[in-house]
Amino acid sequence: MARKLGTTALGLFAHRDYLARYGTPVTLDDVGAHSIIGYDRENAFERVLRERGIPLSRDMLALRVDNDLARLNALRAGFGIGICQLGVARRDPNLVHLLPKAFRIELPLWLAMHKDLRAVRRMRLLFDHLAAEIGAYARSSQ
Repeated sequence: MARKLGTTALGLFAHRDYLARYGTPVTLDDVGAHSIIGYDRENAFERVLRERGIPLSRDMLALRVDNDLARLNALRAGFGIGICQLGVARRDPNLVHLLPKAFRIELPLWLAMHKDLRAVRRMRLLFDHLAAEIGAYARSSQ
């Protein structure tokens, strides 16, 4: 059982202290001269970036890590420029949204559970609660 709950937008962000030290990129090409926080293993996300004309390779990344929380903490620590959900980044006033017109990716948000769990009341209630909260997040993060 799966339900699409909406979409979430992703953008480029950096900590304001990082930008004060190293400057703010004005174009996507400028981003390559900065410390970039990215994924360790190539994934579908990187392929999407390349398809959109944004070349990204492992050697361009100053920090490569596959854990979303580790990348978020590196952003918050001022390590460099990275990708973050707009809804998450808005909660941290020190994260600056960079090049919002040039870089934005929309990702669908889905919630799934095994169909046999629908009959378990507490699981169905949890599913409904998560669907409502994640759906509200999706609507507010655009």
